[in-house]
Amino acid sequence: MKTLRLILGDQLNLKHSWLKKTDEHTTYCLFEMREETDYVKHHIQKVIGFFAAMRQFSEDLKSKNHQVEYFKINDKNNTQRLIDNLSVLIKQHDFEKFEYIFPDEHRLDKQLSDFSKNLNIPSEVVSAEHFYTKREDLRNFFEGKKQYLMESFYRDMRKKHDILMVADQPEGGKWNYDKENRKPPKAGLTAPEPIRFEPDEITQNVINMVAEKFPNRFGKADDFFFAVTREDAQKGLSYFIKHALPQFGDYQDAMVTGEAFLFHSLLSPYLNTGLLQPLEICEAVETAYKSGAVPLNAAEGYIRQIIGWREYVRGIYWHKMPGYEMENFLGAERKLPEFYWTGETDMHCLSQTIGQTIEHAYAHHIQRLMVTGTFALLTGIDPFEVHEWYLAVYFDAFEWVELPNTLGMSQFGDGGLLASKPYAASGAYINRMSDYCKSCKYNVKNRTEEDACPFNSLYWDFIARNEDTLKGNPRMGMPYRNWEKMDGEVKKALRKRAGWVLENLERL
Repeated sequence: MKTLRLILGDQLNLKHSWLKKTDEHTTYCLFEMREETDYVKHHIQKVIGFFAAMRQFSEDLKSKNHQVEYFKINDKNNTQRLIDNLSVLIKQHDFEKFEYIFPDEHRLDKQLSDFSKNLNIPSEVVSAEHFYTKREDLRNFFEGKKQYLMESFYRDMRKKHDILMVADQPEGGKWNYDKENRKPPKAGLTAPEPIRFEPDEITQNVINMVAEKFPNRFGKADDFFFAVTREDAQKGLSYFIKHALPQFGDYQDAMVTGEAFLFHSLLSPYLNTGLLQPLEICEAVETAYKSGAVPLNAAEGYIRQIIGWREYVRGIYWHKMPGYEMENFLGAERKLPEFYWTGETDMHCLSQTIGQTIEHAYAHHIQRLMVTGTFALLTGIDPFEVHEWYLAVYFDAFEWVELPNTLGMSQFGDGGLLASKPYAASGAYINRMSDYCKSCKYNVKNRTEEDACPFNSLYWDFIARNEDTLKGNPRMGMPYRNWEKMDGEVKKALRKRAGWVLENLERL
């Protein structure tokens, strides 16, 4: 039967069971489309990364004698829309069956489901094969519960897949090593440079084309160094385990001026596009631990990100969609400040985080959660705007993983389904976990003075203005007790300073 199979840009899995054998009657199609590059204004390096990886993947398929239809962004026959491109191919080549892989974004899932139902030829959908769980597993695991605690899900995953286990007990006797994995940066802390992959001819052609076709796009195109092939992604995994993973656990929450990557892996773009698989990453990390190459706190901390958070947030996404993106528990309505797009602010923590985002389409999880995320939370930015910003600016940001992390964990938009309390913090947290405050115009020790760190007054203003909503949260008892004990004049001064900050966000 003459069959057309669709592969999306985040399904570049050369190990997929589809590809185990060739068939002259089966054709694979991949499309570069404005429909995907423009629904949010994705970082220019994200566009480069996708197109380069897709083109390399297409060449890999051809080298293995698979039949391929590939539409480049500027091809004349490219309608720039997924459904129209599929319709054109099916009609032109008289395909007798259409098959696709389950998309990991609700928008595409609905498009393809509706399209398949209306076809006059048979269709079939198969697993993406790059997760440990199915879409509905988390929903089933937490059935009947009000809150979905990641820790219980994570422990079940460890047991089910026998990862870092000794019989039925966790390796080392503890399930997680969070307390060991929150070290602030020591003076002079430096990390290995990330492995860089020089663009080959295919990638350089993409860089030149994207720079021309996507002018004025957020970010810089001239320093693209990410892997775009499975072979290079595997080299990235080996490099991380050897050079960075040994200290990843200790400093995974640390932030240092001028150190964009520290001991983080930079593997998430490869994992989320399908170049690497979660099983091979976890097996490689566990093997490194068992060989004595990395300590347990580092191995456990990294594996938890893969089989814990990654699988967990995907389950949240499919449980809550559609409609999850519009949840706004705290009623936040403020617009995103312009400096989120320019990095032009005197708040050193924000300029550092946004600046490296512009340069590399990357910031690690604490920079996202506790710097850009916390500032947006404290200032009452509309969580949908925050979501769209994160989705646009990070190479590894795909809606299924980014939306729950942003709206649920960072902005408390779901009212506590994912995070048991808001990740609200004053400047003290950033000062403890970074060296940012030493180089800042604002004084992290001051709260109401003209040079006071904006996070400090904003934190207490957040506590005050959300009192009716949050005071009953058992994990918010301490801040509300401290607020109640505070002198009335101090309260007024804090809220006055916060009011000035909110009115002058673009001047900070």
